[in-house]
Parts: sequence; C-alpha cells; structure tokens
Amino acid sequence: MALRIAMVAGEASSDLLASHLIRALKRHLPDAEFFGIGGPKMQAEGFKVLWPAEKLAVHGYVDALKNYRELSGIRRTLLRRLLADPPAAFIGVDAPDFSLWLEKRLKDRHIPAIHFVGPSIWAWRKGRLKGIARSVSHMLCLFPFEPPLYQAAGVPVSYVGHPLADVFPMVPDRAAAREMLQIPDGVPVFALLPGSRQSEVRNLADTYIATAAALHERHPDACFLVPLATRETRLLFEEALRRHANMDLPIRILFGHAVDAMIAADVVLVASGTATLEAALLKRPMVITYKMGKWSFRLMRRMAYLPWVGLPNVLAGREVAPEILQDAATPQGLADALDAWLTDKDKVAELTRVFTDMHQQLRQDTAAKAAAAILPYLQGRGR
Repeated sequence: MALRIAMVAGEASSDLLASHLIRALKRHLPDAEFFGIGGPKMQAEGFKVLWPAEKLAVHGYVDALKNYRELSGIRRTLLRRLLADPPAAFIGVDAPDFSLWLEKRLKDRHIPAIHFVGPSIWAWRKGRLKGIARSVSHMLCLFPFEPPLYQAAGVPVSYVGHPLADVFPMVPDRAAAREMLQIPDGVPVFALLPGSRQSEVRNLADTYIATAAALHERHPDACFLVPLATRETRLLFEEALRRHANMDLPIRILFGHAVDAMIAADVVLVASGTATLEAALLKRPMVITYKMGKWSFRLMRRMAYLPWVGLPNVLAGREVAPEILQDAATPQGLADALDAWLTDKDKVAELTRVFTDMHQQLRQDTAAKAAAAILPYLQGRGR
C-alpha cells in the first residue's frame, strides 16, 4: 500500500510551502498519499483536506483564546484519527502552537514528527526549545541563523532555505508588471498590503486608506494598488473605503496579484510577516507596519528578544526597512516614511544590493532539500 503522510498547514504562506514539499516528495514517492489540514495549493497537489487551513489562521493571543475551543476540538479529533490509523510520518508546516502538541504525542508513539519552519524562538519564547526537543524528530529551518539554536538544544535540524527565493527571479521585470496592470509610464505606484488575515485587514484598512490620502495630496498622479487574498478581506477593505467615501482616491483593489503589485510599485507598505520577505526578494523599498489588540501587542513586546519584527531586518541584523508599529503607525508618519524612499535613489540602490545578497543566501532549492531530510524517516514504513 502507498505511504500515508499526514500534514498540517495553517495559512496561505504555509499552504505554499507545503504544496512545494508535496511535489518534491512525490518525485521520490509517486504513490504517496497526503492528508490532514491544508489549503488550495496543497489540494491542487493531491492533498486530501480534512479541515481547511483557514481554521488555523488566528491572529494574536486574544484571537487564539477566542477560537481555542474549536481549535482544540479539531486537534484532538485529528490526533485520535492519526493514532487509530498511524501515518508513515507527520509534517507540521508552521502553525507551531497547533502542531507541536500533536507532534509530541505522535513522536511518543514512534511516528516520525517533522516540523517545517522553525518557530520564531529567535524573536521570542526561547524557553520553548526544551519542549520542541521533546516534540520533534527533525526540524527544517528556512533561515541560516536558526540551525545553531536547535543544535545547541539537541534537536536534529536541517537548513533548507526559503522556497520563495527559488521561485522569485533575481531581477524582477517591473516594466512587464506595470504593462500587465495597465499603469502608465512615470506614474508613482504604491503597493499597500494590509495582510492576508481578516483580523489584519480590520486593524489596518482605515490607516492604509488615510495614508493613501496623505500621499495623494503630495502625488496627485499616484496609483495605489491593494492586493487582497480572499473575498472576505476584499469585503472588509471595501467597507473601510465606504467609511472614507469623501476621499476621491485612485485605489485599485486587486484579487490576488500581490507579487505583481509589489514588482510594479515604487514603494510598498506592508504588514509584518511573509509579505515583508516577498518584498525583499522582489528588491522593493518598503515600510513595515502592524497593528493588533493592545494586550496582544504588550505581550509580544514583553516577550521579544529582537528589536525588529520584519524578516528583512532580522536577516540583515539591522533596520534596513523602517518599522512603524501600533500607535506610532499614523497616516502622516507612514506617508512620510514611504515618501522618503521616492526621493533617496542612493538609499534605494543600497537596499537593492542588500536584498540581492539576501536572496542568494536563501536560494537553496528548498523543496528538494526538505524532501531529502524527510525521506530517511519514511524508509521501511510502507504498508
């Protein structure tokens, strides 16, 4: 019988990572069956979705507490199914708060438990290392500074690079992106990315629109692109636009096309998260911002070990992209920071060099490396 591999992926970026991994594993195990919690990209690779990834896409501690009962029920139900009919291996893709609990219980029953995307222990919660060591059979890390942290705790670990670095071109074609989006030459373009989660769009939409209004006063011919990942987030942003009905702004909402919007843009305003890394790999100047519930923010700040939240700054070891967070993220302050990139060409050129070096370091053929690290755990486990 075919190998059965259980997986959990909790949001859009995890869905992408997992879909690449499924494809790479199928090159070695063409008859393998993949099932669990996942999204549409995984499903396109033949993954059997028991629960959609959207169920796990909670935002912050308060949101997690509100959804705890449902998430706990899903997790326990999945565990019962996996113990009753054990898979050859379990792969948790990100979603550490959900997956590590499962991984420990599966590992205790001698089911290999691989975690793909190391939890951000380098940013906060370093105390989790001992628990991670008890929970996982192998950790797959996306960033080069992570493996030494896990090695010191006795966790088997592999650096596999980041799959987006494999996919994105070293030199994006801005002219082609602008032509595809029908943007005239010479028009200043701002890409505004308020996040992929509904809670993020709720927290940021009004600020983004007011920031666009401030920039529009300075650049009347500017174009503002707002790519949104789902129908729900699009509706939330449109509701915010109606609240600002007196503003006649050239805002274009795009369904998807986030990468195209960033390539076409002169500057990007982006919520912290994977989109900041995407902007860096696309060599775009950016301003990183974020807003969440005040209690969640206080907890995050208290637990933080690093002064940055944006991945480009963490990877560079210094602030190469401005971070304007929470109460400091006023429309005027964000507009000033975005505008500064338009006028400092030397600074933009230096940022491009930094991001190019970053891209080369992260380009590792991630899916193939991850599959190679996982395959030894599957040997001899066919039924």
